[in-house]
Amino acid sequence: MILEVRDMFKSFGKKEVLKGASFSAEPGSLVGIVGENGSGKSTLLKIIVGEWRSDRGEVILNGSVGYCPQRPTLFEQLTVKEHFQYFSAAYSLDETRWQNRFKQLTELFGYTRYENERVSHLSGGTQQKLNLSLALFHQPRILILDEPYAGFDWDTYLKFWEHTHYLLTEGCAILVVTHLLSEKDRFDRIYELKNGVLI
Repeated sequence: MILEVRDMFKSFGKKEVLKGASFSAEPGSLVGIVGENGSGKSTLLKIIVGEWRSDRGEVILNGSVGYCPQRPTLFEQLTVKEHFQYFSAAYSLDETRWQNRFKQLTELFGYTRYENERVSHLSGGTQQKLNLSLALFHQPRILILDEPYAGFDWDTYLKFWEHTHYLLTEGCAILVVTHLLSEKDRFDRIYELKNGVLI
């Protein structure tokens, strides 16, 4: 098991958002979580990646995590290439490895021509490509994606699923969280977050 969430509870004041949510993800599995806006999907993800603390419950992770949040968390004054260089230090990647991954990912998602552009000059779609690339940069064992299709054009959407298939064959577990799930037949398991629990 790469990821296991056990009996997760989280409240904000008197509002109970999570009321015992539990699920797991195995190597090479594609897991989906759907739910209405405000159902607690992003809260659950932020607890899994360690951004927020739960009131009760347990998260068990076995391996490195790549997290692509719904809203790109990028630095407006840095260029695309500078983002990869910055994150390479965080992931302790040497010069050769990060340069290779930088080239692979920008070519895969078709935004190589923007490598020296500042983020503030990029379209929302290109920012989302960079956001996803940084989550993939260090070749994580589990990839967590919050509304990953936002801003994708059709070509990027197809490349996303093509690369997803490759990652699964390599043993990566992938968790996709969204309010509207497409390509349902691709998923091994789909949960609905409703009334604070996963069903």
